[in-house]
Amino acid sequence: MVPRQVSLLLVATQFLTRLPVQLPAAFQPTWLAGALRYFPLVGGLVGALNVAVWWLCSRLFPPIVAVGLMLSASLLLTGAFHEDGFADTCDGFGGGNTPERTLAIMKDSRIGAYGAIGIFMMLALKWATIVALPAVWLPLVIVSAHVASRWCALGLIWRLRYVRSTAEQGKSQPFDGGLSGIGWVTSGLIGAAVPLAVAAISRAAVPDQVLTVAGAGLAGSAFVAVVSAGYFKSRIGGYTGDCLGAVQQVSELAFLLGALVPLTAMRAAS
Repeated sequence: MVPRQVSLLLVATQFLTRLPVQLPAAFQPTWLAGALRYFPLVGGLVGALNVAVWWLCSRLFPPIVAVGLMLSASLLLTGAFHEDGFADTCDGFGGGNTPERTLAIMKDSRIGAYGAIGIFMMLALKWATIVALPAVWLPLVIVSAHVASRWCALGLIWRLRYVRSTAEQGKSQPFDGGLSGIGWVTSGLIGAAVPLAVAAISRAAVPDQVLTVAGAGLAGSAFVAVVSAGYFKSRIGGYTGDCLGAVQQVSELAFLLGALVPLTAMRAAS
């Protein structure tokens, strides 16, 4: 019999990625709430696979191409799950002037102008920011960004309510009320194992510099997550699954941008 915690990790992996994961025969939909604690850890694994793709491609191609291939692999690995939520959120909040209209637009699977422009700018900014990272720091920053962004998205589940009705059967509905403050902190500690492992083997492992870079990235992620949560609450009264995807995306980008600030200063000072 597969231990329960391993089962929950498999559930989290299947939910967030396209990896061929076989769930235990005893799987129940209620396990999704318990799997939340492993979302940052799965993010770290996704980030590590991204870094592996980047490392292999960088042996053959210039940095800008290697990063583009890494981002493409990331989209394939996750099925553009979070990016789709971000695009729907852009359409909904850009085109809706009432909570009901906003939610209706977000439910529409078709992408509109706001979503297309938003996802283009998101991917372009990620691409440009990652290319600007010093290569020696890229593995640690990428893995940390994937962990931190999923942890920030979980913060919405902890602090806000799910706003779609039971009849609409959203994918994120089982998460509602499924994460306590202790559970949220625990999820972050579990996920932190991956960037800590990367830091331990990285050539960019000067402790004070790692703390500065990670702290700046985490501050950026936390700031945009808090602002986004407040905005969602004021506009629709809580969150939807698309909102979670949007926060993951903007928090990931904010981590990359935040980490780039001290790294740029370090490079200028050397």
